[in-house]
Amino acid sequence: MTQENNRMAEIPATEPARQKYFMKLVREQVAALSQKKGRPLTCFISTFGCQMNARDSEKLLGILLEAGFVQGTDEHSDFVLYNTCTVRENANLKVYGRLGYLNGVKRKNPDMLIALCGCMMQEPEVVERIRKSYRHVDIIFGTHNIFRLAELIYRRLEERKMVVDIWEGTDAIVEELPIERKYPFKSGVNIMFGCNNFCSYCIVPYVRGRERSRNPEDILSEIKNLVSDGVVEVMLLGQNVNSYGKTLKEPISFARLLQRVEQIDGLERIRFMTSHPKDLSDELIQVMASSKKICTHLHLPLQSGSSRILKLMNRRYTKEQYLELVDRLRAAVPDISLTTDIIVGFPGETEEDFEETLDVVRRVRYDSAFTFIYSKRTGTPAAAMENQVPEAVVKERFDRLLKEVQDIAAQVVKRHEGTIQPVLVEETDTHEPGFLTGRLSGNTVVHFRGEPSLIGKIVPVSLDEAKGFYFMGSLVNTD
Repeated sequence: MTQENNRMAEIPATEPARQKYFMKLVREQVAALSQKKGRPLTCFISTFGCQMNARDSEKLLGILLEAGFVQGTDEHSDFVLYNTCTVRENANLKVYGRLGYLNGVKRKNPDMLIALCGCMMQEPEVVERIRKSYRHVDIIFGTHNIFRLAELIYRRLEERKMVVDIWEGTDAIVEELPIERKYPFKSGVNIMFGCNNFCSYCIVPYVRGRERSRNPEDILSEIKNLVSDGVVEVMLLGQNVNSYGKTLKEPISFARLLQRVEQIDGLERIRFMTSHPKDLSDELIQVMASSKKICTHLHLPLQSGSSRILKLMNRRYTKEQYLELVDRLRAAVPDISLTTDIIVGFPGETEEDFEETLDVVRRVRYDSAFTFIYSKRTGTPAAAMENQVPEAVVKERFDRLLKEVQDIAAQVVKRHEGTIQPVLVEETDTHEPGFLTGRLSGNTVVHFRGEPSLIGKIVPVSLDEAKGFYFMGSLVNTD
């Protein structure tokens, strides 16, 4: 039996032992290549899209570092991975553009490996286009099997040809793999994967799969480990966190999970996203109201203020129900900061429908809003709808909405001006030497003068001047 056959016979059958085995094999190959080149092999990950993708990229980087790579700074690295998003067409076009650029980079470094993963790779027509037109890509995988990265690298190095490994779906949730966090003091934590909502404009359920929740004990264990490693803030992540726990053998509500997370000693702040309005329970509102650790910020996507359009979107709530929910939230948590997502130009949207959206924006008075022009995604029901709105009309409405959102946000943020608030210091200010950047519980950014030694700590800051979406402040001396 050859050495290679011996190695294959030794492969563990279960996860995560199987992937740890392949990390070891790749580490040996990377070490040999590093010796040949006389330098370490570098890796670089570029992340497109949401917080779920950002957290996936931390896992992917953890695997690459465990496999012997060192972290590079740009796309001239030896291993380049694009973790893709496909919510809007523009995200796809960016990836194709970067792949064209990488073709030239790879000519100068033929040993370079290029990998693609994420939501965009779950679309068969995308994978076929890459197979045909971007032959310099080495590895393609999707959203369901990111934990297999080391195994896929090993296959590519052994087979010396493009490796494509796309899963249509999975029930697997692989725990205990290495993760390299972007921040030592805060971290995202996946509590569930996939989505069951099937909003008519959204491709996420087709590329991320159906909802599956992690075991609460695994979530709590991960957070406890993070806290022991210096984390003071966690962001609980899911496409719709409000429906967490429904797929478990022993169902548990998201509100109950939050109560258990809050009991973890050393954890100081809890955030979560995203919340679907139709599933936001009174139980959750009461848990938020009584909590000392849950941040006073809720991202509550509206998408449209028109009940007619909301029905076409399959959002399963009305304008009136959304506004009633906001009233209940504000009654329970008076200081809550609300942010939202709004789509302009959904098929069939009339001027009257758009005015309904503006009405909600004026009544809710969001701290900020992510505004999007409707992007047709092939394979979704909305893509086949009639009455697509003319581009010029959409652009004019978008500009009006953006101005309304910005004007209101600038007024809303001022409510904290002149107060002293706890701020989690996140990084040095990239624009002003000697300044730091941090975040309020309500998620508003604050810039103030301070020493880098404060990064990762929660400190009192006087919010001296509101500047639209952020504050200029000054550190309060507590000595």
